Amino acid sequence: VSGCAQVLSPSPPPPGGGAVGPRLTPRGVTWRVCGEQASAQARPAAGPWLLRAAASRFWDCWSPLLLAGPAFRPQRELGLLPRSWWEEWSPKPAPSSPWGPFLRAATRLTATCLPSPPRSWVFLVKKCYQDTDTSLQSSIITKVKGVTFTNTSELGERLWDVVDYVVPPQGENVFFVVTNLVVTPNQRQDTCAESERIPDALCHEDSDCPPGKPVVAGNGVRSGRCLRAGSAQKGTCEIFAWCPVETKSRPVKPLLGEAEDFTVYIKNFIRFPKFNFSKTNVLDTRDKTFLRSCKFGPKNPYCPIFRLGSVVSWTGSNFREMAVQGGVIGIQIEWDCDLDRPPSECNPRYYFNRLDNRFSENSISSGYNFRFAKYYRDAAGVEFRTLFKAYGIRFDVMVNGKAGKFSIIPTIINVGSGVALMGVGSFFCDLVLIYFIKKSNFYRDKKYEEVRDLEGLAQMAESSRQRVAPDTAGLAEQPEVQDGGSGQKENGCVCRQLLQPTR
Repeated sequence: VSGCAQVLSPSPPPPGGGAVGPRLTPRGVTWRVCGEQASAQARPAAGPWLLRAAASRFWDCWSPLLLAGPAFRPQRELGLLPRSWWEEWSPKPAPSSPWGPFLRAATRLTATCLPSPPRSWVFLVKKCYQDTDTSLQSSIITKVKGVTFTNTSELGERLWDVVDYVVPPQGENVFFVVTNLVVTPNQRQDTCAESERIPDALCHEDSDCPPGKPVVAGNGVRSGRCLRAGSAQKGTCEIFAWCPVETKSRPVKPLLGEAEDFTVYIKNFIRFPKFNFSKTNVLDTRDKTFLRSCKFGPKNPYCPIFRLGSVVSWTGSNFREMAVQGGVIGIQIEWDCDLDRPPSECNPRYYFNRLDNRFSENSISSGYNFRFAKYYRDAAGVEFRTLFKAYGIRFDVMVNGKAGKFSIIPTIINVGSGVALMGVGSFFCDLVLIYFIKKSNFYRDKKYEEVRDLEGLAQMAESSRQRVAPDTAGLAEQPEVQDGGSGQKENGCVCRQLLQPTR
């Protein structure tokens, strides 16, 4: 109920104003100030009042109680929550000030304009005022460069370039670099003994080697004979295969350990079809020597040339250890483009991680390897081949991204959602205080005011005035009825609401 109903005492106030007397209300005794003193106290300066209003709103918006903070304000006033400096800085109404309408409007404007943490997170961090496109179209081109020299008993002195150690030469978002080899040279199709490391090839007599039956996980087809060395009781089946079969084990040291100094050039083309926006990860520069001299790193975060050893080290692994039995490295290219800004600010970020299980390096399935061969014929036309079991590092290049651009539709939707969310805290706090706490009746009486006619209020105030005597002798009694504490002025008197009711 707005306004203030008064019941005036028959005794007039003393001349000169400034008389102070008790105000009798249905709920207890309050005080009012009349005359010049009322004018001095009831009309605060507009500047400090607005400052207090802004400070209170700032506290409401940025306090840890994001939504419950403003909702708990009535409870603080009723004494249900501990008092704090928050109450002292809460703006009180200035009923007699000519700046009242302006100050109330300024307070509402401050409440709307000051960003709260949820609104800041939604609009500034998540950019929910933008329409987004995640249907990224991408193409990858890779070029590896580097040479190394080896000298082994199987291959002799040999120079390795990119054609020798990159398999396949052009992969689909994938390239493989050979780092270790097991070489079996000069194989030809003939009959020979199967490897002793193949369990299904072990035999004691010829009947254990049925002809024409392949050896499980072996290298060829049984011929029907069991070959034993000297007087040994156990041997292996004779097979028809590329002979001699592979028998050597993996080298302890990587054959191509110098591959850590090789470099790879990754060229990425992307397109966001919704916004018809295309971009490449190569910087738009007129310096023709840029790609010849730069390498990706903290000083050149947009250089598309990567040193292989550095890529492996950024995943937390050691290149030399990984090169012995191989592994899988993932290169992640992330595009996050704000199309409200210039296109030159849309640049990728690179992330590196190891995709194979680094904790199973000593297991039977660790590493990465495969076999390939190189074929040739001798002068007589007999076909030979050199078998390579290659260990190496496979690099998978993956591209993800999204683009955002301002759109009025998501802006309206998110603004409406934010405004609706701000009222949820007050609703639930009132629900708890009215129905679930011990003082729910007290809070309900304070929240909902029972409206009575002025005559009944005047009679109640008069009866209360007769029972209560003021402590201020010689001062005129000016009883007045509280009806909501809106603080309006009538006949030169200002009504003040007593927050602590007397029983």
